[in-house]
Amino acid sequence: MTSNYLEELDFEDQIDDYILDMDIQSYSSNTLKTYKSILESFYEFLLSEKKLKDETSLLRSFKRYLQYLKRDKEVSQNYLYLVTVVIKKFFEYIEVGITSQIKIPKRTKSLPKALNEQEVYDLIHAKDDDYNPEKSNPKNITNLRNKLTLTLLYSTGLRISELITLKTDAIDEKEHTIRIRGKGEKDRLVIFDNETLKLIHEYLDKRNMDNEYLFVNQRNHPLTSRYVQLMIKEYAKKAGITKKVTPHVLRHSFATHLLKNGVDIRAIQQLLGHSNLSTTQIYTSVDMHTLKDAYNTAWLNRDNNVRKDSNIIHSE
Repeated sequence: MTSNYLEELDFEDQIDDYILDMDIQSYSSNTLKTYKSILESFYEFLLSEKKLKDETSLLRSFKRYLQYLKRDKEVSQNYLYLVTVVIKKFFEYIEVGITSQIKIPKRTKSLPKALNEQEVYDLIHAKDDDYNPEKSNPKNITNLRNKLTLTLLYSTGLRISELITLKTDAIDEKEHTIRIRGKGEKDRLVIFDNETLKLIHEYLDKRNMDNEYLFVNQRNHPLTSRYVQLMIKEYAKKAGITKKVTPHVLRHSFATHLLKNGVDIRAIQQLLGHSNLSTTQIYTSVDMHTLKDAYNTAWLNRDNNVRKDSNIIHSE
């Protein structure tokens, strides 16, 4: 009975068609991989359901799947949210009439803790002592490349997917900008400073490889996101940073430090490539120390603008 209903829906082939359509719409490879994994796992669960014969029983099976993920697999609340969103979108795609009855679970809004400015500096310069600017051996080139990687992740707020696909022709040295093709195939410009430009020149000169991608390994292949993640972890350990440090943490630190230093949140939104300002507001959570400083400054300015007369007598 189960297999007949799933065959009637053409469920397995519909998954392939859905992912293909997403690919044509230029969703990122990471998104495609995530959606495909979630839908295939759900399909495997449905194959084990014994009373799946119509839309009503499909809805019950979906709810049991969420319960299974929560109780047996002990997944996070955010993962439950993601699974629900993905499957609901897929149901809309195959025109199953139960989507209005699917409630999206709440997700937590916790963000990784941002590094402070000193920690970022220590991270980027963690292996400076191992670098000899007079040499162009593989170890030196790797150290220089990694330093540039960390510098760009922090100073531009790039996503890891944007970093590893960054091409040299996207860099405008005169304007000190990089054109980034972000989510949804939307272009944006990010800014870098003179010190970063010097690093880019030094790295390209030393690597001496003809490749359209900025960041490549010794075999002249583009870096993988996994390599960058492990490299950052290694540098954080060398710098004595006990916090968890990831590319996303550096992006969050970039946004937080800009906000902390007075950059307008709408400018930060543009640099991060967010479609909605609400997304940027979540990213740029300011620590309590900064909030207290801003509060005290505002209150001091208020007091300075108020004329106080000590002779005023307050009656009861």
